[in-house]
Amino acid sequence: MRFWWVNQNQTFEQESRGGYLWSPKRNRNGARNPYYENMRGVTPGDVVFSFRNRTIAAVGVAQSYGYECPKPTEFGTIGANWEMVGWRADVAYTLTHNPVEPRKHMELLRPLMPQRYAPLQPNGNGIQNLYLTEIPRAFAEALAGLIGVEVRELVSTSGDKPALTEPNLAARGIDEWEDRIQDSIKTNKTIPETDRVAIIRARRGQGLFKQNVMRIEKECRITKVDDPAHLMGSHIKPWRDSENNERLDGENGLLLTPSIDHLFDRGFITFKDDGGVVISPVADTLSLKRMGVEAGMSAGSFSRGQRGYLEFHRDEVFLTTARTQT
Repeated sequence: MRFWWVNQNQTFEQESRGGYLWSPKRNRNGARNPYYENMRGVTPGDVVFSFRNRTIAAVGVAQSYGYECPKPTEFGTIGANWEMVGWRADVAYTLTHNPVEPRKHMELLRPLMPQRYAPLQPNGNGIQNLYLTEIPRAFAEALAGLIGVEVRELVSTSGDKPALTEPNLAARGIDEWEDRIQDSIKTNKTIPETDRVAIIRARRGQGLFKQNVMRIEKECRITKVDDPAHLMGSHIKPWRDSENNERLDGENGLLLTPSIDHLFDRGFITFKDDGGVVISPVADTLSLKRMGVEAGMSAGSFSRGQRGYLEFHRDEVFLTTARTQT
């Protein structure tokens, strides 16, 4: 389990009421932001300290891994220049009855802050461009001690028992997003009806898209199952992120069994251009091993078109973030 600090001055009301964290994927200029990249490292059971108006206003427990999600509509004009698709992690928040101001306790907290990506300035003031950053356990325990017994117990037992989380939140959120896209395709009269049907069927890895993939792929890259009845066409660049032509492009697909499709679509695994299998640092390696996925495996060679889509998958879907704290 990990401990996180999130700055929510602009979006606390929306995120705490909605039960989530949300960030863009990149800065306005397209550059990667380590505080946004950290969203890819959130795991169920992680503890999140919510900082707002100089106080710890809430403490939450992550209920999902990070996943792709559109900017929440309830943000309104907040972050008008932010990307429309970012990272979301679902969180169960508890508002603090004793909203502690960390700047009043810096003699205690300052020595415990991480040297890199610290959540506060040395004087205790917040850092404007910071969203989500990992904090050491000792720092989290000190904050919990200042806030009160409920949070102290939450932090002290973190990692000692399985996380009691809702396992399907991310899948539900992605389905709702794709449902909205599908509805817009259904009503788009500029797309011929046969194309609309094919694009919608492609969402589930079936129909014309699967036929196009089968011209390139013959079996599941991991399990080697080769009976089409047990395989689905899995988009490399997800259906939700693709243009309509990409949704039907056989080069944008792999034949995978449903369990491997789940791992790939949610970013728990990805592939190098040379076929090497890469496992996300947030994945449960024992579960993956039971599904036949281990580090060092080779998935075989990919076509040039597939390699282009795989670059998108590694950059925009794969859950990877450095573990910077202990």
